[in-house]
Amino acid sequence: MAERLVIIPTYNERENIVNIIEAIFSLPLAFHILVIDDGSPDGTASLVKSLQQHYPNVLHLLERKGKLGLGTAYIAGFDGA
Repeated sequence: MAERLVIIPTYNERENIVNIIEAIFSLPLAFHILVIDDGSPDGTASLVKSLQQHYPNVLHLLERKGKLGLGTAYIAGFDGA
């Protein structure tokens, strides 16, 4: 069976990202999460990095330089999948 991948593009989502990730991992199915952060100045990527310790091998982070847009974030996620 193929792995289930959830792609989450982010920009300044520090207040929401923990709840989103924990909600996905609390579901009865197994998922991998790929967060694609567009250089959030609020520290979203740092928060995801700290969560990776709790979710090793299933929580992934792609950091991009600057705000490059939602569409290109999804494309980057599909390319990295």
